[in-house]
Amino acid sequence: MPLVTSKEMLEAALEGHFAVGAFNANNMEQIQGIIDAAVEERSPVILQVSQGAINYVGLSLATAMVKTAAEEATVPVVLHLDHGASFEQNVTCLRAGFTSLMFDGSKLVYDENVRITRKIVEMSSVVGIPVEAELGKVLQSRDNVSEADVRAAMTDPDQAADFVERTGISSLAVAIGSVHAMEAAEAELDIDRLKAIRAKVNIPLVLHGSSGVKESSEVEAIQYGISKINVATMLNQAFIKGILDGYAANPANIDPRKWLALSRDGVKEVVRQKMRLFGSSGKATASGFVSPATSHRSAELGHLE
Repeated sequence: MPLVTSKEMLEAALEGHFAVGAFNANNMEQIQGIIDAAVEERSPVILQVSQGAINYVGLSLATAMVKTAAEEATVPVVLHLDHGASFEQNVTCLRAGFTSLMFDGSKLVYDENVRITRKIVEMSSVVGIPVEAELGKVLQSRDNVSEADVRAAMTDPDQAADFVERTGISSLAVAIGSVHAMEAAEAELDIDRLKAIRAKVNIPLVLHGSSGVKESSEVEAIQYGISKINVATMLNQAFIKGILDGYAANPANIDPRKWLALSRDGVKEVVRQKMRLFGSSGKATASGFVSPATSHRSAELGHLE
């Protein structure tokens, strides 16, 4: 089916108390694994492309691969810009056909973050494309951050309310204890802070850096407004493991497809597990989403298929 926007998808997730997985796609095999899992799980899905992926694959090819995979899928698929670094990058991705944008101005002074975010919202709203923005800072594990650093970078609930009102964004990425690129799930989210943000903000909230978060903490966060959860590092780990396992089993192989197929299957299994954890399995139909009133039963049926 054609690409859809993230606005309706995340609003359905918020109302239905589940989260949609937003999976980073860096190559064809990852895209295939993500889409295959979504179709089999009957789950809505967000494929997101980062600046790094754009630099690696090229914007036109990345967009075309996701569009083609979405057209062949029977579940709703979003093409999302992950951590767009500028107004210009967001405009370029909008023109390329992305159906969801993000501006990450978290490193800017507050008023400048507001100004640029609002400018992007005004631009994209003309054609009905929603915008995600980040407030607070989800730090990088490679920077050797301490617990005190993570806490100091967390989103302020009062500032979040002001930010949403002044920018008009459709979803807000919040810093509540996760860290980008952690290789093990060890972090506990600050649920009390999340509750405080949720009390002041009525749009879907987004969790970045989920690969380093304990699953029990993710599940709890979904009940307090986390409606989109980004997954990247775990997919890359599964992809590399497939190649290593393939090489270990047959080092004389000269057909890369034999190893890449293992990588694709590994990515697919991670995505499947996350969709079940987030509660999105069984929430998709060919034309949209099941209603919240029937979502619990639909999820159960989805697991039995």
